[in-house]
This record gives sequence, structure tokens and C-alpha cells, in this order.
Amino acid sequence: MEIEDLIKEYQLLDLSKSIHFDKFNLYSITHHSTSLEGSTLTEIETNLLLDEGLTPKGKPLEHSLMTTDHAQALLYIIDEAKQKKEISNSFIQKINSNVMAKTGKVYNTVFGEVDGTTGAFRKGNVMAGNRYFPNYDKVELLTTKLSNEINSKLKTATSVADQLQLAFDAHFDLVSIHPFYDGNGRTSRLLMNYIMSFFQLPLAIVFKEDKADYIEALEKTRTTEDLTPFRKFMLNQYSKFLTREILNFKSIDKNDKGKGFSMIF
Repeated sequence: MEIEDLIKEYQLLDLSKSIHFDKFNLYSITHHSTSLEGSTLTEIETNLLLDEGLTPKGKPLEHSLMTTDHAQALLYIIDEAKQKKEISNSFIQKINSNVMAKTGKVYNTVFGEVDGTTGAFRKGNVMAGNRYFPNYDKVELLTTKLSNEINSKLKTATSVADQLQLAFDAHFDLVSIHPFYDGNGRTSRLLMNYIMSFFQLPLAIVFKEDKADYIEALEKTRTTEDLTPFRKFMLNQYSKFLTREILNFKSIDKNDKGKGFSMIF
């Protein structure tokens, strides 16, 4: 099935029959995004933490804090999308400050301290594996350029294909700039979902079980300087997510009479 058809089918679901469906959908996005960054909370533990405030026993407190921070950041970008907020450095920094609100650290640099809870740009060079990211002195300019490009395309992307491409490319570009000491992946995926929400499209997800393929798509795109591998990966993830949620909702509607609980949990 074409992605446009999947989106239409998802949007036609009568979610009023399952009052918790949207909520658990957001919990799922938070669970997978934080799991990609090392959270050990299970899907059920994530659900209970966000729904009932129950901190799981035997798990690092930092992982619970990471989860609640991401959930708040996700609600923030959804609310801002309703206001059609323009992308800017300060907006991207605000997303990151929400992501790192309770787990951000203070970094000592030759330029002074950088508080990781504030969304401040890094003041040093960073690498992941064998990958070096742009020099710290280029971060602000590159992020400004990205913000301006996104704002321009938000006005001109009229087809679903163009809107999805814009969201996926923004995800790739921000994580490749790596403007922060920590939280770059989560912030980039939230920026992607801001754009999805801006266009009133179902939100996107990167599944934790596909982490190796995610990293491979990022690296192949950087190495070839061709966005096709990452766009293809994200389109497949989006199709996988929509298909699962459609089947899940139909199962709820048929068997559970609207109790509402994501099959992903």
C-alpha cells in the first residue's frame, strides 16, 4: 500500500471509540526514542510511569527522568505545531532543554561552563564512533541555515511526499549538525515530529529494534552525501508504524470494545 493511502486510512479511524489510543501512541514514541538512547525501561514500565507516575524498581532513575522529560518535550512540540511556530535556533534549543531538563550535565570548556539543561549549543568538538561532527564554531550558523530552510519549505511543501521528505531531512540534518552535547537524537526526532504535526500528519517513529539499521542509514547517507538511504529508511519506519497502529486499532474496535491499549505495549 502506498504511504498516502496508509495515512488516509489512519486518519479515517474513529479514534473516539478508544479514548486512550492517542495517549498510548505518544507513550510509544517516547518509549522507542528513549530506548534508542539507552533507556532500559520496558514498554509496560514506560506506560505505567507516564500514566500513573510509577517509577520502576531496579532501573536507573536517570532512565525514568529521561522518559518523563521526553514525554513533556513531545507534548511541547505538538502544542507549538498548533500555533504554527516558526523554526529558529531558540526553538530548537527549547526542544533540547525540555529533553535534557532533568538529566542534563554541566560541561566545563575553555569558554566556561555549558549547562546541558538549558539547550545551550556545545562549545567543543564531539564525535560518535569514528564520526566527527561539525566544529563547534559552525554550529550556530549551520542551525540557523537549517531553520531558515525549514521555514521556507513549510510554506511550499504542499504534497504529502514533500512534507514527509521535509520532516525526514530535518531529522537527518539536525542530528548531523549535532549542536548539543547530549540529546541530539531525541531532539532531531522531535523536530521531525514537529513538522509532521505542523502538517497534521500522523507522527513518526524510529523503532528501537531497528537501531542498527537506523545508524547504518545515517552513516550511508553521510558517506554518500545522498539523502536517499535515510529517506527510504524513514519511509519504511513510517509505513511499519502506521500499519501496526491501523491493525491494532481494528483489533481494539473488534475485540476490546474501545478499551484502548497499543499493541506495541
